[in-house]
Amino acid sequence: MALLSAGGALPASAQPGIYSCVDAKGRTVTADRPIAACIDREQKELNPSGSVKRTVPPTLTARERALAEEKARQAEEEKARAAEERKRNHALITRYPDQAAHDKERSAALSVADEVVATATRRLASLAADRRKLDAEMEFYLKDPSRAPARLKRQIEENGQHASAQQRFIAAQQGEKQRINARFDEELARLRALWAEARAQPPLAAASAASAVKPPSR
Repeated sequence: MALLSAGGALPASAQPGIYSCVDAKGRTVTADRPIAACIDREQKELNPSGSVKRTVPPTLTARERALAEEKARQAEEEKARAAEERKRNHALITRYPDQAAHDKERSAALSVADEVVATATRRLASLAADRRKLDAEMEFYLKDPSRAPARLKRQIEENGQHASAQQRFIAAQQGEKQRINARFDEELARLRALWAEARAQPPLAAASAASAVKPPSR
């Protein structure tokens, strides 16, 4: 009562709103509360003066809410993927400012695999030399191999196993070299686009120089 007598009316924010919408039949409907006939469409809440206080969006069904939430989730995931992609690209171009730096690291990675192959190849050659000695000793038992000593048979078998292992190891390293080249080829294609984009942007140094304040003349 004190408020009413002092001000004569309730403040605008405390007064009930007026809702208005155009229903499915094209009729303009107004009410002092949200309109059930317009639950599937936009409604406007009006001030007493008739101006729009706020717009009330359509009330979604459970399925529509689920679809909207899924769309929002996908948008967030896409945003996160784009941010991660920018982060990876920044790290890549920082690590490889030009092709010379990229070629140098490719060469270093391949040289490690080449050294491993060279070591295995030397081991294979040593095993081949040992096998020749064992075969020469086995010649004494060509007429009746069953008379060969168990030691000699075991050494020949072990030599073959070791040689096969080294051959598999060399083949695996050759495959590793192919994977290394494929990875660096993929990076290089990406880097070329990033380098071109970086060249198209104005140099930071030029921008800084343009914004620098000239020293006062004497």
